[in-house]
Amino acid sequence: MPAKASKVTIADIAAEAGVSVPTVSKVMNGRSDVAPDTRQRVEEIIRRHGYQRRTDERYRKSNLLELMFHELESAWALEIIRGVERVAGENGMAVVLSESQGRLRPGQSWLENVLARRPVGVIAVFSDLSADQLAKLRARDIPVVVVDPVGEPTAETHSVGATNWQGGLTATRHLIELGHRRIAMIGGPQHVLCSRARVDGYRAALETAGLTVDPELVRHGDFHVEAGYKQLLPLLSLEDRPTAVFAGSDLQAVGVYEAARAAGLRIPEDLSVVGFDDLPVARWVGPPLTTVRQPLQEMAAAGARMAITLAGSGDVEHHRVELATSLVVRSSTAAYSGGR
Repeated sequence: MPAKASKVTIADIAAEAGVSVPTVSKVMNGRSDVAPDTRQRVEEIIRRHGYQRRTDERYRKSNLLELMFHELESAWALEIIRGVERVAGENGMAVVLSESQGRLRPGQSWLENVLARRPVGVIAVFSDLSADQLAKLRARDIPVVVVDPVGEPTAETHSVGATNWQGGLTATRHLIELGHRRIAMIGGPQHVLCSRARVDGYRAALETAGLTVDPELVRHGDFHVEAGYKQLLPLLSLEDRPTAVFAGSDLQAVGVYEAARAAGLRIPEDLSVVGFDDLPVARWVGPPLTTVRQPLQEMAAAGARMAITLAGSGDVEHHRVELATSLVVRSSTAAYSGGR
């Protein structure tokens, strides 16, 4: 039977793994100069014993919050950064930004760097950490909070999101109430949780109104401008083209604007458009964009506070927090006139 976690020492782990105490220390600090098979053996023993090292001068955590994105190239990410920076400042902490170059799951080098930095906690945004990565962070007593998770969070995962299904429902109902019946949906990636929820909300609104969900009108992109542009073009070539479009992000809505203009269509006279996020750009495009406000800064702040709380008391009231979305009506939507 394994020894109790409170009684296990680094020396015990070293003896069981057949390595030296300094080698165990290197593994625990995320050093790269350890053979992969040795690292795996030591990590497995640490997890099995539930070992968490004592806090002393050598192992004291830095005063950092680790904020990790899969990509950092949009205004969406800037809103998240602002929310985390605010909470970090309130708590006398600094923020370290890292990016996984577009991959939803960061690589081994990212994990090693985090373990070496020893942050108070990790806020992973629109990312999908593996069970092994989560276990390694947990073994170092580094809590992880996922903001806008890619997949369905497990019971052990702490996460913050938004009411995406309700947002999709509200956006589509707004267009239905304006008299539109041919309403297209340009969602995000099909495997991403928030995108699926927005599309499901769109479908629910149509079905509740007694309207048929036409598969031809449902398209998927990657939440970026180019996707909105490319996905609208085949929709406009349909014999019975849509009179309204619900874009799964404000950036995709900007692409929809450009494609509509290229086709000689006016917004909202010929095509009503609703976005999702309420980024600052939504107020400045022409015409100003009707959109579903996703409280990105508040979501990020909630994630940062959760990470700090977990690092302190180790307990929070809810593992999963969802903040409310709301419709912001501007000038990109209008009543359907029946003409083309």
